[in-house]
Order: sequence, then C-alpha cells, then structure tokens
Amino acid sequence: MIKFVTDSSCDIYELNGTPINVAPLKISTAEREFTDNESLNVHEMLDYLASYRDRSYTACPSTDSWLQAFEGGSEIYVVTMTSNLSGTYNSACIAKDLYLEKHPEAKICITDTLTTGPEMHLVMEKILEYKEKGRTFEEIETGIKDYLKTTRLFFSFKSLHNFAQNGRVSKVVASLVGKLNISIIGTATADGNIDPQFKIRGEKCVLNKLTTEMYSAGFKGGKLRICHIENEDLAMKLGDLVKEKYPDTDLSVYPARGLCSYYGERGGIIIGIEC
Repeated sequence: MIKFVTDSSCDIYELNGTPINVAPLKISTAEREFTDNESLNVHEMLDYLASYRDRSYTACPSTDSWLQAFEGGSEIYVVTMTSNLSGTYNSACIAKDLYLEKHPEAKICITDTLTTGPEMHLVMEKILEYKEKGRTFEEIETGIKDYLKTTRLFFSFKSLHNFAQNGRVSKVVASLVGKLNISIIGTATADGNIDPQFKIRGEKCVLNKLTTEMYSAGFKGGKLRICHIENEDLAMKLGDLVKEKYPDTDLSVYPARGLCSYYGERGGIIIGIEC
C-alpha cells in the first residue's frame, strides 16, 4: 500500500480525494495541552493563548504517532517541517528505522522540507503528481529534492505574542509589534530558520511588500498556497492582487490548523509559492 504522510504543520488531511496520514504536534502550557488534529478547535485555542501570560511551547509528534501513520504502508512518502526549528524530522527518522525492522521490504522516503505550512503543502502535491505520472520511488525521492529548490515561503504576522511566550523573541519586541499595529513580514531561510525581515504598517503596504518579495524570488504565476489565521480577507486580497498580474496563477486559500496558527497568530497569513 502506498501511503502519504506529513506532520500537522502541513495543515492538510487530504488532497484531491487522496487521504493524507497526519502525525500531530502538540501545543501546551502549564495548564492545558492542545493536540493538533482534525478535532482541534483552533479559534478556542487562539483565544486561550492570547490571554495566557506564562510560557507556552510546542512538541513534535511522538515516534508512536509516526508509526501509526506508517502502519500498513509498503511505499511511504513522508513530508516534515524544518528540522532546524523542531524535532519532528528526527522523530520521523526514528520511526522509519523501527518500522523497517519489522517491515524490511518497505520503502520510506522522508523529506525534511526546511520549511512549514503552505510550502510543505506544495511538496506533498508534487509527490502525488509524480506518483500519478508513474514515477518510481527513487525518481520521486530525487525529484522532490530538486523541486524544493523552486519553492519559497513568506509570511505576514500581526502578533509575536506566542513567539515571545515560546522564548524565540523578546517580550519587549513582541509588545511593540502589538501596540504599534505593525505587521512583521519575513521568509524561511535556506537552512530552515525563520527570518523576520520587515516591519510594515497598513494593509496596503503589507500587500505591496509581500508581492514585491514574491516577484523578486521568481514567482511568475505558478502555484500559490496561502493559509490564514482567521484572516481570509487579507489572504484573498493577496491572491486577487497576484492574479491581476498573473491571471493563470493556481491559487488556493485555506485556514491554518493548530501549529501554524500558534506561530502565525490571529490575523497572520503564510504563503507558499512556486518560483
């Protein structure tokens, strides 16, 4: 059996009717734990975290959750978020070794995307496309490495509260962003880290800066995937603006699930593009 597997930061559970097996991450505080699965109430989680003033943190999928996702597979394609910000990739690799001990005939391809969210979505789409075209396991494994050289991730965040609570930015910086109504625009670096690059005020300026960065990266109307954290309006405006320039753009806009909502926070959007 062929299985397609990802961690929950990819935000998808099926693609064009094909089920995607998901290993969930967890978002926790000293008081509560949220499992990033299909039953998670993202709105309620965001409300809770916005009012919580102590430390919050995330945890990668357990080895057992990966093994459950692999179960029954003889040819398994796994897409994980960046290994530089999470132990998710390493956890998947441990599960792979354990699975192969019991199923030595199986083939497992694990891709460390060095990114998250919509860019992972693009990678999983490409794997399914390759499989539909009849490519072999080895051809897909090589092809995905090449494909990742043609994709990019950008984001616009209206809050850094959870980054601060998680210890990734100072609380002083996060407080200034919230009070001054500033959006932080940035990208994922080639080595899989998050790079906040610009402080922008005003929706029109945010949209203009995002499109400028996308076009500078080489976007010319390919696939555009945008996940939003309760801000479909901004996501659609960005999509419409891009399609004015490139009418044939393959656009998909959808709500973020738990992990991307935790870091993107209410009002944020995350963008994956083909260059």
